[in-house]
Amino acid sequence: MSQLTTVDATFLHAESSTTHAHIAGLGIVDPASCPGGRLSVPLVAELIRGRAHLAARPLRQRLVQVPLGLDHPYWEDDPDFAPERHITELGLPAPGTERQLADLVGMLHEQPLDRTRPLWEMVLIQGLQGGLTAVYVKVHHAAIDGVMAAETLAALLDLSPEPREVPADEAAPARAPGLIDMLGTGLLRAALYPLRSAVSVARAAPYLDEIPGLSSVPGVGLVSSVVQGALRRPVTQKAPRLSAPPTPFNLPIGRRRSVACGDLPLEEIKQIRRGLGGSVNDAVMALCATALRQWLDKRGDLPDRPLVTAVPVSLRRGGAQAEPGNQVSIMTVPLATHVPDPVERYAAVRRDMDAAKRRFTRSSGDWVREVSGLLPAPVAGTVTRLALQAAPALSLRPVNLMISNVPGPQFPLYLCGAKVLGYYPISVVTDVSGGLNITVFSYDGRVNVGIVACRDLIPDPSEIVDHLVDALDELKALSRE
Repeated sequence: MSQLTTVDATFLHAESSTTHAHIAGLGIVDPASCPGGRLSVPLVAELIRGRAHLAARPLRQRLVQVPLGLDHPYWEDDPDFAPERHITELGLPAPGTERQLADLVGMLHEQPLDRTRPLWEMVLIQGLQGGLTAVYVKVHHAAIDGVMAAETLAALLDLSPEPREVPADEAAPARAPGLIDMLGTGLLRAALYPLRSAVSVARAAPYLDEIPGLSSVPGVGLVSSVVQGALRRPVTQKAPRLSAPPTPFNLPIGRRRSVACGDLPLEEIKQIRRGLGGSVNDAVMALCATALRQWLDKRGDLPDRPLVTAVPVSLRRGGAQAEPGNQVSIMTVPLATHVPDPVERYAAVRRDMDAAKRRFTRSSGDWVREVSGLLPAPVAGTVTRLALQAAPALSLRPVNLMISNVPGPQFPLYLCGAKVLGYYPISVVTDVSGGLNITVFSYDGRVNVGIVACRDLIPDPSEIVDHLVDALDELKALSRE
């Protein structure tokens, strides 16, 4: 039995008619090695039935609400868990193109998860060109973070077409506390709320200028420095006063989603890194800067100052099992889309990323956890939703978009015997983080790019994928000079 953390609960509170806080992945697999040459619902369901207990957040766990909303929900094993209820199968009409697949995934990503059962769904999409199958997997962010998602995938995938033997589940089913215990714990925590809130404020105060949007407020940097000095902590490098410029993808988002996927050779990105310096992540950020510059400039919407990017960072010091719940924070980084020269732009991206990483390393990175704990559970949901709804009305733009780079295994994996050819992350867009999210995942020598956007703002994000390919060619040529 475990309870949602304040960060976990925030992902539940953030949901509205236009925002759903689930994350997803789109796997492309070759089912030729599956029994009968087909990846089917019964085959996948049997796999999950035998391995659900190995996942970082067991796939059979559901939410149990605390009466009167006095406290955050608990997790417990669903006594009626049946993997078949979470898996569906769809078929693309011929010819089964990438565009057809992207449109279908966009529609699937628009749909919320059912909170009365374990918070995940899987869709097997048949009919792709070349006899391939797509596997769309959606999990609520309240249940899982990036590290937990990777460990869950590892539990389901194999190193060869032959499934490995796994230990049987011998643990007793996890159960939420009884009604009286939940009410008692909730009332106690409500009574202690003023003290816990004061502690969270004290812990967050030294790093106020790390919070997206606050660094641009006059005096916030000074407050952070003064508090750090009073606490006799080493004064961290001051965060730059970042102000996110207006862009076409920072208008209020709608309900619909558009999706695009692409591939870049990992070795060519490493070649850029070797030629121009920095890390693979620096090269990925520079590629995104160039692609977004081209996209914005083409529309006459290129700002004369850098975009402001939210970059998720894991706070885990151990495995997902050792630290349950979401363990994530955010770095806010300027993205030099305003720099016309590609070499200077790459250098600016490297410099800004280095500065952000140095500051993040010296600080706790815990401001997400502390800020999420400022509100008592009974009002946290209402206040969070009101704040998110007010942001676009007040033209509040903490960041322009979110970019994430997730390293993955550099060897092939298999699902029920089907070889995984690629895995494309499909993440979250909100009014606060912007109507565009770019996530890349390196797998088996390729960098798989997953882009999700508000369809009302960016109807066809595949154009950004095309610009990423152009940016790769440009930086490759420069790295050889």
